[in-house]
Amino acid sequence: MEDKDLPLTVLNGKPGYINLLDALNGWQLVKELKAAAGLPAAASFKHVSPAGAAVGIPLTDVLRQIYFTGAEDLSPLACAYARARGADRMSSFGDFISLSDTCDVSTARLIAKEVSDGIIAPGYEPEALEILKNKKKGAYCVLQIDKDYEPDPIERKQVFGITFEQGRNNLVIDESCLANIVTKNKNISAAQKRDLLISLIVLKYTQSNSVAYAKDGQAVGIGAGQQSRVHCTRLAGSKADNWWLRQSPKVLGLEFVDGIKRADRDNTIDVYIGEEYMDVLAEGKWQQLFKVKPEVFTREEKQAWLAQSTGLSVGSDAFFPFGDNVERAHKSGVTAIAQPGGSIRDDQVIATCDAYNIAMAFTGIRLFHH
Repeated sequence: MEDKDLPLTVLNGKPGYINLLDALNGWQLVKELKAAAGLPAAASFKHVSPAGAAVGIPLTDVLRQIYFTGAEDLSPLACAYARARGADRMSSFGDFISLSDTCDVSTARLIAKEVSDGIIAPGYEPEALEILKNKKKGAYCVLQIDKDYEPDPIERKQVFGITFEQGRNNLVIDESCLANIVTKNKNISAAQKRDLLISLIVLKYTQSNSVAYAKDGQAVGIGAGQQSRVHCTRLAGSKADNWWLRQSPKVLGLEFVDGIKRADRDNTIDVYIGEEYMDVLAEGKWQQLFKVKPEVFTREEKQAWLAQSTGLSVGSDAFFPFGDNVERAHKSGVTAIAQPGGSIRDDQVIATCDAYNIAMAFTGIRLFHH
């Protein structure tokens, strides 16, 4: 930085290049989430895109179980972190964490249990800092950000020895972005508006092209960096489906062997949900994972459970060029959409929403992030 002090303090560990990119993008995301929702926020970043992001809404008993939080009391910030980490646990493995508020002991205790590379927050309670310093044999990266820091309005990036300049994206995402509802269904609830804002703010810091599904104050499926928009919608939708399948009685009833590592348990759940579980049964590997041989989660049972998923919201960082994006979102229970609009096929996309009684707002803003 020219003529300015760094807004970062390294409290522990040695951050690397990607760590710092994840930290600085993640901090911007959670700062904006808190401003939009009025609640503490957290994000889980991997390779310069969020794997999860959420605000501090209390967890249901089912979410506590699938996020493996235990029975201890959780602060609002800890709830935000549990949601951000828990939505896509495989993608969050080895993440960089961003918190909007001072890291408290409740949140630090959850973080201590997970595989993570580091954290950025505006402050740390003394006991929380000691807990975090003990991760990774004392090498865990802990960064403190100046919460009042404001960057210059011009951003610069160098590629192949050439420096590019552009104005920083200072767009404020709030409910005014959702005012232009273009579908027959004009009803977007307060909870859906919150979730749509979460999806849009997440997309602001997700590698384009990108689409994000959200529900109950958290992103539940993020499709990042795809060349085709419908591929973003499918990828994010499949993650949202997995999040919902993890809440099914079949998954909640799995009995794992004692001492199984958290990552192995998470991977096993994804295998159980997917088609690969038949291979595990055929090869007789289930004894290495489960105390009791689980019943097969049949395709028909999964479809029946997925059919109960509803009330999801989805945002897109650029317009939907075809109605197929809406078709795919509908399959995952989406009932509200926010996207820029501006396609020559807007009428087709609106008609597809109307066919499923989905409410859709045209935001008029694009959120490309590279």
